[in-house]
Amino acid sequence: QVQLVESGGGLVQSGGSLNLSCRASGFNLDLYTVGWFRQAPGKEREGVSCVGSDDGGTFVTESVRGRFTISRESGNTVALQMNRLKPEYTGVYYCAIVERHPSLPCSGVPAAEYKYWGQGTQVTVSS
Repeated sequence: QVQLVESGGGLVQSGGSLNLSCRASGFNLDLYTVGWFRQAPGKEREGVSCVGSDDGGTFVTESVRGRFTISRESGNTVALQMNRLKPEYTGVYYCAIVERHPSLPCSGVPAAEYKYWGQGTQVTVSS
């Protein structure tokens, strides 16, 4: 059974850090592009970061660049390290997977093409 489970969310003060994990079961996560997405209250879901399956190339969206780092970890897991958090980063964070695109880096793959999604983990940053 294919399953993605996010963890690591919580309540943190502005300037704090959280480390989110996306753990896969039922398949090898290394074979897929993995994306992290955020849905803030009242807003559309947006892509935050991704890591490719082939060369492991990574992307972090400009609004969080220098604060967030994505990495593949042992245990069939992808992590999202979030530092110097701001209140505007509050939302539900989802991880999702998609097969490697033949010609686009992970940053060019639309969210609608991601195949499987986790249930999300809530991140709340207080001011």
